[in-house]
Amino acid sequence: MKRRLLMGGIAASTLAAPFVLNAQTPLTLNGAVQFNDDHAFNKTLLKFEELVKQYYGKPINFVLHRNSSLGLEKQYFEYMAQGKAVDYAIVSPAHMSTFSKAAPFIDAPFLFRDLAQWNKVLELDLLKPVAAEIAQKADVMLVGYAGGGVRNIFVNKPVSNLAEIKGLKVRVQGAPIWSKTFAAAGMSPTVIAYNEVYNAIQNNVISAGENEAAGVESMKFYEVAPNLAMTEHAITIRPVCFSGKTFKSMPKDLQDAVVKAGKEAGAYGRKVESSEDEQKLVALEKAGKLKRIPFKDRAEMKKLVDPVMAAYAKEIGADGIFTQIVATN
Repeated sequence: MKRRLLMGGIAASTLAAPFVLNAQTPLTLNGAVQFNDDHAFNKTLLKFEELVKQYYGKPINFVLHRNSSLGLEKQYFEYMAQGKAVDYAIVSPAHMSTFSKAAPFIDAPFLFRDLAQWNKVLELDLLKPVAAEIAQKADVMLVGYAGGGVRNIFVNKPVSNLAEIKGLKVRVQGAPIWSKTFAAAGMSPTVIAYNEVYNAIQNNVISAGENEAAGVESMKFYEVAPNLAMTEHAITIRPVCFSGKTFKSMPKDLQDAVVKAGKEAGAYGRKVESSEDEQKLVALEKAGKLKRIPFKDRAEMKKLVDPVMAAYAKEIGADGIFTQIVATN
């Protein structure tokens, strides 16, 4: 009888052992990004990692999966919503449209006048209602806002006015607002996966795409579309996202570290991308890889797009946010 009890005790302690070990094993958080460490997104996520470690002050591991090894941003967001594979990532708001109609609006064409207004909107936290909707419907938290790249149209022929972009087959992001606004400006927008844009231009499926300098450089779009029409149609907002399911499973002190680090890493990312934007374009131009072409009809393009933006804001219930942004100086 004693022997049976002894063996039972050994079995119980053996079963319990893994749980004790697991409790002592540092948590590992997995991040994902489409680019390499030269890109502003990678720099932002590495800063996030550094700050979380600093504010948490306890052992924790981070693994950043680079160069689209876990897919594209749309997949990252879905993984975070499901609470699997990816715990944190930077994702374009356009890829959140399945869960929130308002999400792509914060990154829509001609929403911001300039970088100064864009920064003020983020400082005032005017996007808080959108973040709340995404947290509720997708269970993904927007813990910070990176971005700051000014988006222009890269195209396989020179274009400098509305007449020359009429009917232009241009790749846009998947959210409806992008197709609506580009169509309003007279172009022929089409949705193609980001990693297929290069081949689509090369094979004359489309003639153009639109992106900020970091994307044009890292994806080498200049090789197939060396003309950059300076439409300056959007200033990017790239939320630093964190899985709500992962967040809820973490201790309070780590949660606090993630929230604080997310906000600061986002601000760092905005500074990096907005300052690097011009530098990258100058370097590409000097190397003879890209030619910047002034776009004469930007004001006229905006007039064509404004009614579409206002109608869309009303349709998705974001007219209040839209009014606040427009009024921000």
